[in-house]
Amino acid sequence: MQPRSSYQPIENYGIIGDLNTIALVGLNGSIDFMCFPDFDSPSVFASLIDASKGGFFRISPKENGLKNKQLYLPDTNVLLTRFLGKGGIAEITDFMPVESMNVGKELVRTVSCVRGNIDINAECCPRFDYGRAAHTADQISDYQVTFHSKEGNIKLRLTSTVKVSLSDQDATASFKLKTGEKATFMLEYVEDDEKKEFDLNQFAHDSLYATINFWKDWINGNTYRGRWMETVNRSALVLKLMISQKYGSMVASPTFGLPEEVGGVRNWDYRYTWIRDASFTVYTLLKLGYKKEAREFIAWVEKRCNDIGEAGNLRLMYSLDGQKDLFETELKNLEGYKQSAPVRIGNGAYNQVQLDIYGELLDAVYLFDKHAEPISYDFWLNINVR
Repeated sequence: MQPRSSYQPIENYGIIGDLNTIALVGLNGSIDFMCFPDFDSPSVFASLIDASKGGFFRISPKENGLKNKQLYLPDTNVLLTRFLGKGGIAEITDFMPVESMNVGKELVRTVSCVRGNIDINAECCPRFDYGRAAHTADQISDYQVTFHSKEGNIKLRLTSTVKVSLSDQDATASFKLKTGEKATFMLEYVEDDEKKEFDLNQFAHDSLYATINFWKDWINGNTYRGRWMETVNRSALVLKLMISQKYGSMVASPTFGLPEEVGGVRNWDYRYTWIRDASFTVYTLLKLGYKKEAREFIAWVEKRCNDIGEAGNLRLMYSLDGQKDLFETELKNLEGYKQSAPVRIGNGAYNQVQLDIYGELLDAVYLFDKHAEPISYDFWLNINVR
């Protein structure tokens, strides 16, 4: 992997996800942040946090001086990154299938030539366990490589429709596309070593349209009909990306280590469920007509109320699966976004007592009870005596 000396502005990133995790895609075609396969899993790409050590997955034309643009397919979380240059126009389509058509969690990237002739470079350079764990890479075929973390028994598989090769345990590809041609890459989390024969182009095509349909079907449930429809829809789609399909809880943010101010030390891990933030989100989702998401979060909260124990109060934050102890650690191996250190994972505020969370939570529960469905009598007593 070639070290990089500069950081993109945070606003240069688009977001994709599969309701288990997210990836941040830069205007330059580089995925610079992804924890895989879950929001709170260790990162495999984190060059947003350390440009030289964090890892990335970049696809970009070789031509210099390109103009870049990003946009979403309307009412979806499918992201397009366009490159406009003298040699032609290239476009990357990035998405993560929500309802997987294959074993494992997948990230699918398709680069196509819209016009002209484009020379493309691709580099897949994972760095496991927040850049702390070494890995090995194996060339399975001309079109497939696997990456194995030396700690944690984590395995990723990269499959491509163009030839890939290994260079210093990273995967690289260099190829040319003419007008109408495309190349597809899929990175997946491998849960077993069973080999499965499938047509990557067909999978990418079918899963793209399945993903588009999923997001469009979901956004059609939005009951808002005001003048700001497009903006409200986009905000709703982002909120949905923050919700764990597995647990019904939601992250305050899918990132860790980003500074409140460049060069500052308030660089927290927000990949947890804050009772306050989640309650505001439930209020918003209910106003938009999304009762299912509200119902699943209320069920998650009820379990937390039943598990308070001797502490006698709700924690202000929990892990997505409801764990209470979120011990904080500094990642001294990462320099931080634009040298904003320390980089932290975990969150030491987990044991603070913040009484305002009860007001926000009670309001969310009341609104759910009024506008969605009645909560149980036992739950109502439980939440009111805390």
